[in-house]
Amino acid sequence: MRILVLGADGYLGWPTALHFSARQHTVALVDSFLRRDLHKQRGTGSLTPIATMPERISAWREVTGTELPFYELDITDYAAISAVIAEFRPDAIIDYAEIPSAPYSMIDREHSIVTQRNNVEGTLNLLWAMREFAPDAHLVKLGTMGEYGTPNIDIEEGWIDITHNGRTDRMPFPKQPGSFYHLSKVHDSDNIAFTTRIWGLRATDLNQGVVHGIETPETALHDTLVNRFDYDEIFGTALNRFCVQALTGNRITVYGSGNQRRGFLNIRDTLQCVELAVTNPAARGEFRVFNQFTEVFSIRELADTVARCMRSMGRDCEIAHLDNPRVESEDHYYNPSNKGLLDLGLKPVYLSDDLLASALSVVSRFAGSSDARAMEPATTWR
Repeated sequence: MRILVLGADGYLGWPTALHFSARQHTVALVDSFLRRDLHKQRGTGSLTPIATMPERISAWREVTGTELPFYELDITDYAAISAVIAEFRPDAIIDYAEIPSAPYSMIDREHSIVTQRNNVEGTLNLLWAMREFAPDAHLVKLGTMGEYGTPNIDIEEGWIDITHNGRTDRMPFPKQPGSFYHLSKVHDSDNIAFTTRIWGLRATDLNQGVVHGIETPETALHDTLVNRFDYDEIFGTALNRFCVQALTGNRITVYGSGNQRRGFLNIRDTLQCVELAVTNPAARGEFRVFNQFTEVFSIRELADTVARCMRSMGRDCEIAHLDNPRVESEDHYYNPSNKGLLDLGLKPVYLSDDLLASALSVVSRFAGSSDARAMEPATTWR
């Protein structure tokens, strides 16, 4: 297949591009390096020393003999993204090209607008370009489980059957997003669903949980192919932060009670899920939604798991509960469905102590270059 990966320099985009290239698909990359620029603005960066895109592409060529054509552009530039789609003629478009941070979107008015303008406008440009130049292509869009919030009912996969006043219909599942970033994802989902209905586009929305892990079989082939690893309070996940804090002798900082429950999956499962979506495309006019996670944990359970792994390595660490900078339920019901991808053949890689210890071993090589100040919660929802 001809596969266009948007956001190909990122934590998920880069290993996704290599994954499909290694399986003999023709893959082209698109990125504007916005994530790198935003890190520079804040004085933070990836814990791992990620190479430049030309260096990464050269290393992949050296290892596999395969070329990865790259287009440096911002998908908020309609002329640029439409020209690439017209030239490359993709069978599938995998879209990671968004600002992926709830805290970033909550810093202030300007950051909320930048987030929504980048994410929503970029998706709209992509949809119009597909309508004009690739109406048969299949869009695989990375959404988020955060669109749903934490309702006091089971979370279905995008749709719910409702009976009201004696009449029944299949409706989009209600959304209760918790940040301006998550709101941008809701707007994306609505815009994509609308264009499948009126233009007959085909799309799969992958509402993904929180990803953990760093290496994939392809990124491990060469030092220059190493994946990024964000640990700061803006772009890092809780588990990434916990790992770096533990390895550097700092307290593991849990926001609030730590009873907040979320869906999680390993980065290798992300690649499995995206491949299953691409190779089993949605039908013309179909807006298909999968909840992309494999396990549910509380934040405190993650902290305890990291602490337990550290103890098995002969090192102790303290867990501290901080005032929660976010506005969110801390004690809540959480029972999301993830049946769709399992039915397609997903074979999960579950988070075990051995798997976490392996990740800690990789991260420990770079932990000395971390910045403890970057992990302190400086952004408040209130």
